[in-house]
Amino acid sequence: MRKREPVSVDEDSRLVSLSKQGDLDAFEELVKKYQKMIMNIAYRMLGNHEDAYEVVQDAFIAAYKGIRNFEEKARFSTWLYTIAVNLSRNRFKQIKTQQYYEKISIDDPVVAERNRADADPPSDEPSALERLERKDLQRQVQRCIDSLDGEFKEVVVLRDIESFSYDEISDMLKIPEGTVKSRLFRARHALKDCLKKFMGGL
Repeated sequence: MRKREPVSVDEDSRLVSLSKQGDLDAFEELVKKYQKMIMNIAYRMLGNHEDAYEVVQDAFIAAYKGIRNFEEKARFSTWLYTIAVNLSRNRFKQIKTQQYYEKISIDDPVVAERNRADADPPSDEPSALERLERKDLQRQVQRCIDSLDGEFKEVVVLRDIESFSYDEISDMLKIPEGTVKSRLFRARHALKDCLKKFMGGL
């Protein structure tokens, strides 16, 4: 879990107000401020950089088109994250549908993994073994997140990775806080079991 940078609500309000008047520079400032975090949410939910990048682009296009209708009852960041979560959810369903109907060679995943490993440049940072172990763990954590059903993946990404409050997650997903906590409990339990298998803890 990482700490999110504090959000300047006043600054966001100023930029939103200017964006509503058609100020592209102001909207560009909002893009620069939030694109990294939106990318992280999308990647964690989809497990693929290309799909996540498409979601980020679509999220900001949707935000730009809809910003005049943004009533500012919630923070801009919450409104934007809600758009990103919904687009990620839709993209995830689309990917699952495509995978169901497409024939996939059993060799594809192995080739992809090998290509990724070969593409890693050498580094003088910690030992090669330490880096491999760390990458292995990060990759497995993402695999375990990917193995979760969509509704559980959403809450664990938003709470444990992006550090949103229960209240914020409730607003984004349009579900009661109690449901957020219940799903999070089950998601954490499933992740723990998944990682135990990887670590040989069973």
